[in-house]
Amino acid sequence: MTSSYDQNVPQALSDETQKVVEAFNRLDTDAKLAWLYFVYEKMGDSITPAAPPAAEPELAPVLLGDYYKLSDDEQLAIMRQIVNREDSEYSRAYGAIKENNQLFVWFDWAQKMGDQVVDIPENYKATDAVNNVLSQIEALDFEGQISVLRTVVGDMGYSDVKPIETQAQTGKTSSL
Repeated sequence: MTSSYDQNVPQALSDETQKVVEAFNRLDTDAKLAWLYFVYEKMGDSITPAAPPAAEPELAPVLLGDYYKLSDDEQLAIMRQIVNREDSEYSRAYGAIKENNQLFVWFDWAQKMGDQVVDIPENYKATDAVNNVLSQIEALDFEGQISVLRTVVGDMGYSDVKPIETQAQTGKTSSL
């Protein structure tokens, strides 16, 4: 059995969750980072139990070790590179791990914000767009929230691994 991963196919399957993902995707880079921060601040207790047990943090030593030794400016630059899918060392490390581990990276960074991780600026005021997307995810049930988060974090980071072409794309059947 061959599987393929196509990042163009949405993983948030319901119409409701797709609307939240689309609204998130319309945010600018720093608004996306703020949204992630607020998601973990407001809903961390319900979201976080899903991430750690399913994650394998040892697969992300650059993101969950070396990253903490960097300056606030360097950390923020790396977060922006990951959100923007830029080709960089940290964005590649992030793009190489699966969604559960990507969720765990954001969870761990959120837990350490203001301590080992750059914090949101003290005078930051969320925009109406950020608050709107935040309200949308809060209105979803737990499964919908996780679906949205898996989709948005799974679409971040850089990877030059291309999906395997499907039979429909190649016109050939696989041979065993």
